[in-house]
Amino acid sequence: MRINVVGSGYVGTTLAASLADLGHEVTAIDIDEEIVATLNNGSAPIHEPGLDELVAQHAGDRLRATTSYDDVSTADVTFLAIQTPSREDGSIDTGALSAAAEMTGEALAGSTDRHLVVIKSTVAPPSLPCVADALATGLDESLVGDGGDRVAFGANPEFLREGTAVSDFREPDKLVFGTDVEWADELLDDVYAPLLAEHDASVVRTDPATAMMIKYANNAFLAAKVSLINDLGNVCKEFGLDTYEVAEAIGLDDRIGERFLRSGLGWGGSCFPKDTKALIAAAEGEGYSPVLLRAAVEVNDHQPERLVALLEEEVDLEGARIAVLGLAFKPGTDDVRNSRAIPVIEALRERGATVVAYDPVAGENMSERFTELEYADSAADALAGAEGAAVVTGWDEFAALDSEFDAMADPVVVDGRRVIERREGLVYEGLTW
Repeated sequence: MRINVVGSGYVGTTLAASLADLGHEVTAIDIDEEIVATLNNGSAPIHEPGLDELVAQHAGDRLRATTSYDDVSTADVTFLAIQTPSREDGSIDTGALSAAAEMTGEALAGSTDRHLVVIKSTVAPPSLPCVADALATGLDESLVGDGGDRVAFGANPEFLREGTAVSDFREPDKLVFGTDVEWADELLDDVYAPLLAEHDASVVRTDPATAMMIKYANNAFLAAKVSLINDLGNVCKEFGLDTYEVAEAIGLDDRIGERFLRSGLGWGGSCFPKDTKALIAAAEGEGYSPVLLRAAVEVNDHQPERLVALLEEEVDLEGARIAVLGLAFKPGTDDVRNSRAIPVIEALRERGATVVAYDPVAGENMSERFTELEYADSAADALAGAEGAAVVTGWDEFAALDSEFDAMADPVVVDGRRVIERREGLVYEGLTW
């Protein structure tokens, strides 16, 4: 099949390269000429394990990139993978996505062939009609939506985790097809047929709005689960109990499950914070206040402050040199969006501490936010002479640290991810254990 992917960020690049790997002819469309050149040169514009190899393998063959919408109509399907950033009130901004939808419609206006336009971006159900309207505005006739004979509008939300996005695409738990016309559903079947031939995944067939609600509900449920185990972990900490021992036991209950029960600093990144707040904003826009989701956000927002408070119990932070280990929101990625390191660094600096930070890959991205911060070249360099350390991201290399702590002025470590081994000569505090 011939497929367009509009938007070459984290989702769009992973989708385009993975679809090419399935054997499709894929055109990545992006307004950023530098990103287009990077893709055409065989490199991924983002850090994601396994993605560079896919782009290098297929660029110039089944994968090409362009800034033009001119050839959109020659394809069978166009996926829109444009970011939908949060506004201050938590609601999403669909401006860029709607603009891309309108340009897609304009490119399809003169075509007589059937074409499916699929929203891959995360869009709250009440906002979907705005995107569909933008697509229709670009067309020369009103043939979008129910009963569309030529152009159909659908939703196919992604469930990719940063750091494991390529494997998540290849081995999904589920695929969600949100369409209103039978031929559109059949086209999505054709898109994913090579994947489903190799991997047995559930296919959920529904309408576009329900498809997007499934995405929001999925992320909100996982975010709430993490916040709940963190809240329980805070209670265990007050009782002097090991949260991880408790979590291991409750995870044996098949109604609960063991995944997402590692208590610690909480969730960040581009999905959980944005999607949870957007769902809250959308619900409140309809007159309903989702109390439990608000509580999940509140618990998550409080965890970095707890870490700094524990460190402050051991170290006078005024004038102290503090090592912050980990800047990415999770290991395996260079993404610092909503990283828990941000509020930790801010809280340390508010208390007068001098922060030296280290991350294996995310230092450059964080330096765009904290330009004046000292960034070390290694964990050992960050720890040398430090009067305290905060472990924020659970990188494997931090778990291997040992003698490096001996170079600290005061060997005090508050571990937000349970990756450091307790040992003699190290003042160690876990965040929730």
